[in-house]
Amino acid sequence: MHGIALRYFVEVAQAGSLSGASERLHVAVSAISRQIAKLEELAGAPLFERAARGMVLSDAGRLLLTHARRTMLESESVLQEIAALKGAARDEIRVASVAGVARTFLPAAMARFRQDWPDMRFDLHVDTPREVLRRVAEGQAELGMAFNMERAGGLSVRYSRRAPVHAVMAADHPLAGRASVSLQDLQAYPMALTGSGTTTRRLFELGCALESVQIEPALSCNDPSPLHGFVYGSDAIMLGGYISVTHSLDRDQLVAVPISNAELQSRTLQIQVMQGRVLPPRTEAFIALLCGELDGLLAAQR
Repeated sequence: MHGIALRYFVEVAQAGSLSGASERLHVAVSAISRQIAKLEELAGAPLFERAARGMVLSDAGRLLLTHARRTMLESESVLQEIAALKGAARDEIRVASVAGVARTFLPAAMARFRQDWPDMRFDLHVDTPREVLRRVAEGQAELGMAFNMERAGGLSVRYSRRAPVHAVMAADHPLAGRASVSLQDLQAYPMALTGSGTTTRRLFELGCALESVQIEPALSCNDPSPLHGFVYGSDAIMLGGYISVTHSLDRDQLVAVPISNAELQSRTLQIQVMQGRVLPPRTEAFIALLCGELDGLLAAQR
């Protein structure tokens, strides 16, 4: 299977049509169609189902897409290693992450990594858990960090550790001295919550439904950063993982109290990579640093 044919195939799969791939590649539709036909002849099976809404991958096409993405990414890594031999390498690690991890933990880890790899560059994309894992599965990021409730297909988990949701509040809050709090305890105070696409919000709503607790947030925001300002110096409470708030607890005079609800205790933090992909040494070294720092940080949580 030739590289150019795989490249055209990947573009058609992503665009959903020959014309869409043609616009992205600046290549004639007829040329792309010929390459797809050759791949289908070689595979001995149709790679797409042609429909009015466009071209949808067949079962064979989905298998080939996984192979094609992995092959193209590994070729890119080899070319970068060859460039390094000539002193012309542009070292970069592409990372996708949810906002809670990207707020302070990841940038701090990147800065520490550059102490040993001073020429390393990072590209960080912050999004919802679903989008983070999609970018990793499609090769747009080498690794993804997200809080997950279920395992996604096509990905390999390199790190997984329980990361419960905490109630975060001002240090002088009436509940601040508790060893833990319940969802019923939270009912008496204004709640600041992340958006509906986050794992924390989904778990919170599930926990409330199972315990027949009704809590309407006083503030809901798609970005967790403004929630800190809402909680600071007030009786409001926000939800967050220990890793998301640990760097601001002392600075903002906040405390993180565990929540006794089983659903909010079930969350895990994962580092995931594309299944079967061979990562460059620099990325493996960065993953090793992340795993070590996460172990230390999560072991310190209450």
